Amino acid sequence: MILPLVIASALFLENMDSTVLATSLPAIALDLGIDPIVLKLAFTSYLLSLAVFIPISGWMAERFGARHVFRAAIIVFTVASIACAFTTTLPGFIAARFLQGMGGAMMVPVGRFVLVRAVPKSELVQALSYLTLPALIGPVIGPLIGGFLTTYLHWRWIFFINLPMGLLGIILATRYVPDVKGDHLTPLDGRGFLLSGLGLSSLVFGLTILGREFLPLAVAPALVIFGFLCLALYVLHARDVPHPILKLKLLKLPTFRTSVVGGFFFRAGIGSNPFLLPLMLQIGFGLSAFQSGSLTFASSAGALIMKFTAPRILKRFGFRQILIVNGLISAAFFGAIALFSETTPHILILAVLLTGGFFRSLQFTCLNAIAYAEVEPSDLSRASSFASVVQQISGSMGVAFAAIILEGLQFMRGDLLLKPDDFRIAFAVVSVLVASSVLFHRRLDPKAGADVSGHAD
Repeated sequence: MILPLVIASALFLENMDSTVLATSLPAIALDLGIDPIVLKLAFTSYLLSLAVFIPISGWMAERFGARHVFRAAIIVFTVASIACAFTTTLPGFIAARFLQGMGGAMMVPVGRFVLVRAVPKSELVQALSYLTLPALIGPVIGPLIGGFLTTYLHWRWIFFINLPMGLLGIILATRYVPDVKGDHLTPLDGRGFLLSGLGLSSLVFGLTILGREFLPLAVAPALVIFGFLCLALYVLHARDVPHPILKLKLLKLPTFRTSVVGGFFFRAGIGSNPFLLPLMLQIGFGLSAFQSGSLTFASSAGALIMKFTAPRILKRFGFRQILIVNGLISAAFFGAIALFSETTPHILILAVLLTGGFFRSLQFTCLNAIAYAEVEPSDLSRASSFASVVQQISGSMGVAFAAIILEGLQFMRGDLLLKPDDFRIAFAVVSVLVASSVLFHRRLDPKAGADVSGHAD
């Protein structure tokens, strides 16, 4: 079972990188001489790149061969990491992060494609289970590693450490990843890729730079309008092509719709946490990067614990009940962060983050599972791409929304310095966004997804 471990190692590289960065944001902002809020662009550019390029990753693997694409993805990710480490300007950092996203977008779908095609069916479940390990372990140790390197070495080391891991991944991919290709290659929806890519990137980037002064005032609204126009044209385009890059007709399925639409609001709110929490702990409360990482890892630790109990909870209560009740519980724990202060005992912060991560992970598990409850086998690949794109876009929107709140508070106060109360207000407002997701789950049939959850009345 060497192949699953090779692919899992590459995925670990990508998963850990995202959480390592979050802890280092204040140090990066100080070194580059910019407002920490501006580094929201480092988050959104990466997530946006994932959203744009994930839909074509499967097609590229089928067209050019999985080994070539997977190896190229690691190379791009590693080179971009080094570019991040050496950058001295904000535009350079944003560009390098976008390039990282291009590499990251190819890793997960292509890795899954390789396993499905190369591993015997009798070993497939065990092989696929390896792919969950990076997503579970990476976010747990990422804040600790990022905090340690930033506090005791330099923030640039969080990117330098990707070089040896990337080189090892390239060697292992060359040796062990088979060069499988697709049997029936569908034509690439090039026009759809262009319209959706331009639409999503323009919309998200426009919202992200809203109110910033480093570009002319008219640029942000112009980008937002252009993005909406491109997405509207894509909707018209998708009706007339047999294999659209994003199959919008899947939204007619109630379970897929609740996962995508309701999940968007939940993921957007939760997605702001890696941006808000380290800034709150370091800028608001004066903790070091390592102290901050030693607290923020608790959320991912709680999520790790939940993975072992989620199936039993789903079988007992079913999707609808969990999505509604657990969604509100998750929102409450997210909002509880607004009650933190400089004097809050760290053990209490750890307890809240650990418990909140537990319930948050249950919600993510339900949203991910119910998405495919009614999807036909022939549409599973497109449903997976669609869901992945929405997940990345929601994360980008969440960071942009949280940043707008902080910037609005700065503007009203006439002070560019961030205060602890700014973060408390931001967490309180975003928790309402998280709670609003349950409104979309109320329409769900109580028996929806019973075949997946095993729940019976």
